[in-house]
Amino acid sequence: MSSGDLSIDQLCEGFDVPEFVRRFEHVPGGEVVFGVGAISVVGEKARSLGASRVLLVTDPGLRKVGHEERCLGYLRDAGLEVFVFDDVHENPTTEDVDRCVAAAKGHDIDLIVGLGGGSSMDTAKGCNFILTNGGRMQDYWGVGKAGKPMLPLIVIPTTSGTGSECQSFALIADAETHMKMACGDKKAAAAVAILDSELTLTLPRAVTAHTGIDAIAHALETAVCLKRNETSLAYSRAAWHLLNAGIERVLESPGDLEARARMQLGAAFAGTAIENSMLGAAHSCANPLTAHFGTVHGEAVGVMLPAVIRFNAGDPAASEVYDSLGGAESLAARVRELTLRCGMMTGLASIGVTDEVIGTLSAEAARQWTAQFNPRAAGESEMASLYRAAL
Repeated sequence: MSSGDLSIDQLCEGFDVPEFVRRFEHVPGGEVVFGVGAISVVGEKARSLGASRVLLVTDPGLRKVGHEERCLGYLRDAGLEVFVFDDVHENPTTEDVDRCVAAAKGHDIDLIVGLGGGSSMDTAKGCNFILTNGGRMQDYWGVGKAGKPMLPLIVIPTTSGTGSECQSFALIADAETHMKMACGDKKAAAAVAILDSELTLTLPRAVTAHTGIDAIAHALETAVCLKRNETSLAYSRAAWHLLNAGIERVLESPGDLEARARMQLGAAFAGTAIENSMLGAAHSCANPLTAHFGTVHGEAVGVMLPAVIRFNAGDPAASEVYDSLGGAESLAARVRELTLRCGMMTGLASIGVTDEVIGTLSAEAARQWTAQFNPRAAGESEMASLYRAAL
């Protein structure tokens, strides 16, 4: 579905994007609503899912810019009672999920709305696991571990990065170990994803840059991961073309709604590619950097990606995929160019990484879930080589 002046077909014009990709036929939940002002249908969609008492999960930044109040208005206009948890933190941990659950308990919630970036959407999914199935987030680390039905979920991304709106996974960090846990279950996927690029106009430049590079990493890692297939690859390619065409435009002209729409659509396509395949070593290397140095995820994955692309090009099948996207060396150079234009670091030394800590980082990177899906084996020694290449 599309509305406003920008349709999916218009944004994909000039790219070879299959019809099934344009129609999001492989999202795990159900419906994708795309269009300028599409947030206005949230109340109608919640009602159609049988809701009467809604938990809105969002963050303080969206409260400040007015998106929370706008969403609340549409929900209340539909006659829904709404309870709010708007204290989501970036890179949510099990503690964030626990606080969200505490805010929901006792209200007989029958639907959840996640409004925001990946952190809000993941927190909403995490809360859904615990509210409906009990226990702790650690109990759901892996795939398909929720034995009971879950509440319907509507997600409304306000960034163009994680693609969580098109995935059945909640990425939650263990508050004690800092290990990021991918908790996946088809029941956790959004019943409705509402893509309204107008909501991204308020993003600060740094957030636009970080989330945009993260989305690009999703497109390029899913394209070559071991779980890739013709379906996922079609979404990966479409995502890369849209994101590569949109990111510089949106950085130069933040009010360019068409560029914003390209980025949001590209991020959603990349998220769908993740759902139908997986990621790889760039994300495995990024998580320890965030845990130990506080590096923003998009910057961490961006600084690692050129080295990972060059490493993966040693696999003939991955190299062939890279060739279809312009070639491994060209892609690696383009990613580095974009990180520079985003004002992001291009070397790990700038955040204090030294050879002495690479052993610790490499051991943690090799244990990350995504590492096993990299097209070339990436154990501790390979991870160490990647970190050194990115210094």
